[in-house]
Parts: sequence; C-alpha cells; structure tokens
Amino acid sequence: MNRTIQYFSDEYLASCQSMSKQQIYQFMQDFSLLHYSPKKIKSGPPSKLISLKVDIGLLADFRDKCESQDLRYQTQIKKLMRQWCDS
Repeated sequence: MNRTIQYFSDEYLASCQSMSKQQIYQFMQDFSLLHYSPKKIKSGPPSKLISLKVDIGLLADFRDKCESQDLRYQTQIKKLMRQWCDS
C-alpha cells in the first residue's frame, strides 16, 4: 500500500502552534470526516479491548469465510456474541 507523505511549511507549523483548543477540536473532527467513512466512525456504546486465545486453524477458517462473504471478522464475532446472549 502506498501512502502519501505530506510536508508542512515552517509558516504553517507556526500557525498551528497558535490554534485554540476549539480550532484543534474542529480540525480533528474535519480530519475524521475526510479520512474515515461514516460506517467506520464509532457511534455505538464504548468497546473494551480484550485478548482471546483461539485455535489458529479455527481463526483462519473464520476469517476466510468472513472475507469470502465480504464481512469484517471482528464485527461478525461481536454479532454472534450478541445473538447468543439475546437467545
């Protein structure tokens, strides 16, 4: 994957140092909208990062199946967990 490198002038960097907290916040919001699709912007309840040991073969099979159906595997895991809890 190729990524573009952006260079900033000394004048631009100096102007950034004088930005207010509100201006920085607005910049970050605008940046998010430019670089992340609305699907990727989190709007649900907070998440907890966990560590989970899973058999290598099982995980590979699960990821392959999700990929073949154009699904995100972690999202599919959460969907299955929710279905099981709600049943």
